Amino acid sequence: MNGKDARRIRLPGRIAASLMILVTLIWTFWGSAEMYHEGWWGAWYNRLPYLAPTLVCLLPTLVGISWPFVGGVVVLALSVFAFFFFGPELFIFYVPAAIVGALFLWDGRLKRLYPDEFFQQGSWWRRNLLSVIAVGGTVAVMLAVSAFNLPIVLTRQDDGNRSARLIEGNGVVLIWAPEGPGWNYQQPWGGYPSWQTVARYDDEPVGLDDKPHNMWGTPDFTYATADDMENGTICSYLSEDGLTLMEERQDIWRMPTADELVRSLVHHGENAGCTWEGVVGEQVSCEQRPDKESPLWSTDVAAIYYWAADEYDENEAVFVSFNGWVNATRKTSGNPRHSYRCVREP
Repeated sequence: MNGKDARRIRLPGRIAASLMILVTLIWTFWGSAEMYHEGWWGAWYNRLPYLAPTLVCLLPTLVGISWPFVGGVVVLALSVFAFFFFGPELFIFYVPAAIVGALFLWDGRLKRLYPDEFFQQGSWWRRNLLSVIAVGGTVAVMLAVSAFNLPIVLTRQDDGNRSARLIEGNGVVLIWAPEGPGWNYQQPWGGYPSWQTVARYDDEPVGLDDKPHNMWGTPDFTYATADDMENGTICSYLSEDGLTLMEERQDIWRMPTADELVRSLVHHGENAGCTWEGVVGEQVSCEQRPDKESPLWSTDVAAIYYWAADEYDENEAVFVSFNGWVNATRKTSGNPRHSYRCVREP
């Protein structure tokens, strides 16, 4: 068999390996970036889940390169598992994965039919070039992402003061609630109350308990409105010192607007000089790059977004991230990193 035919025989396996390497590098970039963005808090093991996509992709890649039959079965099994676990909506991921698995199986069959064409001589590096590219590329992406983000997260400033804080700048002067029911009020399930729950605190029965019209998907469900957010939120029941939820409304504290949140963002303990043009889905303009730092944020909890009092539309509300992005999501949702912080006038 000539060299051209040999290259053609090896082509399915090389295509499968190349696609898997590309997917691994993409997920490595995403996972590493998200680890520094939202996973850099508390104990070291909080960061491990963000590295899982890399392992899920890299291990089948290495197995498929060395043992294509096994690699093909693993990739196909993962795609089937993902299909039943996440549903058919993400078919854009399942179909390519199934194709890669089939290519690995085809490569394994060709390897059995033409073993001589797959035997490679030369140095160890040449014989294991694809594996070296997979591992080396993954490490290179991690190092590149870390080189940009590590200096930022390692120089964050947190004075450990979780009391009420006066933050002023950009025409905004507000006192922000201390740790407790008005700030990072963690719930039994591990996250924080949604915009819907914060806004509907005053509805009977008063509190954070689920109410029929608060539970998405139930017949009586209705979305909270901007009027709800202005009247009877959890902030309205805070005592003057912000440490206790009272039985009656006090109307001392309230939810901050998106503009107030943006203008209060901080950089190394000082106001970052940020302004917002009112556009949702864009990063705001700042004199200094804002970060997850005191006195506005705490670095030892998961929260990287604060709900704003603003609603985006009937279904969605606005939130602001520590690094100056203003976005919107469904009022009833928000992941465990969506929190809130009440404010009052000095």
